[in-house]
Amino acid sequence: MVNRKLAGAHYGLRDWAMQRITAVLMLIYTVAFVVFLLCLPKGESGHLAWQAFFAQTWVKIFTQTTLIALLLHAWVGIRDLWMDYIKPFGLRLFLHVATIVWLVVALIYSVKVIWGLV
Repeated sequence: MVNRKLAGAHYGLRDWAMQRITAVLMLIYTVAFVVFLLCLPKGESGHLAWQAFFAQTWVKIFTQTTLIALLLHAWVGIRDLWMDYIKPFGLRLFLHVATIVWLVVALIYSVKVIWGLV
């Protein structure tokens, strides 16, 4: 009996699970956000209501967690896209690195915006 690798790096199940888990988390956040919008008092100033809502620590944590899930979701999707459709190794490596840099910058910026860091 000969043991041999049949395919690639075996990302399949892990990536499939990550895509589903991050999608569910983003769905929960979206539903909670829509419920918040529907529950806004009609007479209250919009800016003050938004400010009060997003000043709560649990909202900041939930928002940051959802944005991290979004970035992971994007990474898996874009990485698979690059691996499936970009054949030249150098170009694919460049696109992977550019994607990682962009996602890390987006993460840093999201922390700055959500937590009010300078």
